[in-house]
Amino acid sequence: MRTPTLQYLYLQKPVTMIIFVCIISVLPWIGVGDFATKGEPREAAVAVSMLETGNWILPQVYADEIAYKPPFAHWLMAVASYPEGHVTEFTSRLPSAIAFTVMIGFILVFFGKRFKFQEAFIATLLLITCFEIHRAAMTTRVDMVLTSLIVIGLIQLYRWEEKLELKGLPIAIPILLGCAVLTKGPVGVILPLFVFGVYLLMLRKYKFLVIFKSLLYVFISSLFLPALWYAAAWRQGGDEFFNLVWAENFGRFFRLSTPEISYELGHERGFFYNFVTILAGFIPWTLFFVFSLFGMKIMVPHKSVKEIAKNVWRGILNMEKPQLFGLVTIVCILFFYSIPSSKRSVYLMPAYPFIALFLAKYAIYITEYRMKVTRVFASFMSAIAIVVLLVILLTTAGLIHPVHIVENYTQNTALLAQVDILANSWTHLSSLSGFVLFIVFVALATVYYQMRKKINIKILYATIGLVFSLNLLIDGVIMKSLREGTSCKGFAEQIKREYSLNKGNVYVVNNLRVYPNFYGLNFYLGNIFQNFDVTTPEEGYFITTDKFITRIENEYSEYRFTPVASTNTALNETDQKIVLLKFVRK
Repeated sequence: MRTPTLQYLYLQKPVTMIIFVCIISVLPWIGVGDFATKGEPREAAVAVSMLETGNWILPQVYADEIAYKPPFAHWLMAVASYPEGHVTEFTSRLPSAIAFTVMIGFILVFFGKRFKFQEAFIATLLLITCFEIHRAAMTTRVDMVLTSLIVIGLIQLYRWEEKLELKGLPIAIPILLGCAVLTKGPVGVILPLFVFGVYLLMLRKYKFLVIFKSLLYVFISSLFLPALWYAAAWRQGGDEFFNLVWAENFGRFFRLSTPEISYELGHERGFFYNFVTILAGFIPWTLFFVFSLFGMKIMVPHKSVKEIAKNVWRGILNMEKPQLFGLVTIVCILFFYSIPSSKRSVYLMPAYPFIALFLAKYAIYITEYRMKVTRVFASFMSAIAIVVLLVILLTTAGLIHPVHIVENYTQNTALLAQVDILANSWTHLSSLSGFVLFIVFVALATVYYQMRKKINIKILYATIGLVFSLNLLIDGVIMKSLREGTSCKGFAEQIKREYSLNKGNVYVVNNLRVYPNFYGLNFYLGNIFQNFDVTTPEEGYFITTDKFITRIENEYSEYRFTPVASTNTALNETDQKIVLLKFVRK
């Protein structure tokens, strides 16, 4: 029996190989490290509520707060957690990891049949190793699930036109887009149909009425499943739910006043933010293409701007259909998310696969015609890896103290605390950390070997392997230590041991316009927080931060508050010390 090699897998089983790479890149690491941000435990708590209460339609989380996002991703988290009977970091992140893996497989098959296979393969590798997609694939959020549903839905819409010429709508399309709506609202169907509609117009093949009828048919059929949930949720939540859904999905998009939302969004950005965030999201490959600009000859056009624009437009219209579809998808998504004031990097992720394809084409061109660029970038990434390895190994050996080095350049308390956490974790490396460091060393040796052989395309593949190994280093060694060192899990376990905390005696103020919410602490305490303003209890325990103790005492002067426990340092979730107060009505 033939032992499969990388070359054999690449030539004979490329999809299997890519799926295996996806699994290795995320699955072993999604259970490593506690929740250390607000977003992950906030979403995980919805699944906790579903399992505890049996309410899978509109569960209540965090002091009577209704889960305003549609529940598809949370259903997946709850189902993944059902065998264990409780939600963990691993089971809540698992849907994102699976969605990522499935999406990558679909992309490779779709691109591989319509472009040169090497372009498709490199595009998927760039996608797997770029910062934004890799991060989202390992996070307890709805964004990776939504991205996968939209991207696969776009692929199916393209195949519908390519194979059937808009006749006989395949059932997979309304199911995919309906699940996308059930993940994050109407954008799950509006965005794909906007992209597809513009693409059909660019084809100049169908009459406007045919395009309109096709889009309307897809839109109506895709809303059938979501309509069932929205109707059931409205029956439970009434007008409060309806007003909140309207404000979240339409008020913010069109920049309308949203008094129904009791908190500030916090990520309103300008027009150019989307372009900056894509450059950041494709790190480190953004640097590769920046390197390629040095030494490039700038050709001064002899034609007028109008003539150049006409030639560009003519070239776009004459593109092959797969390339045109990819370009339309990128432009439409960027335009769509330039409209709302709310802008986040994850919103743009459905455009990433198509951007990766054009970047892969450019990367292959660079390796063939600008050979020095590939080697310089490989040397640059190798230098970064060597420096990181040396810092870790010298810290382990006790020869350097990173905190003392960083103190020479900054006095930022939070940064110094994080460096101290990392240094302490490297003092005694675990077997897992040692294994990851070995993988990085092997990747470095491979790059060196290929640099000696001077075959540029193999140098590119070796560099991709090095970036892959650095991602493993970040996930398994660096982020693991940071998450555990800045999470509130330890404080939650401490106060559970020392005080009789339960669902009837732990209170918070749920007013994000004034006070911070403690989603991580709520998750690790078992989703037990009650709303202090609604319940008005006689006695119990109250959670706030050291910054707000005086304000709480003044605002609720009819109570006497006594601090009984506090975190030693400010945590990531609040950037302040969390304090447990015992209170009694005067």
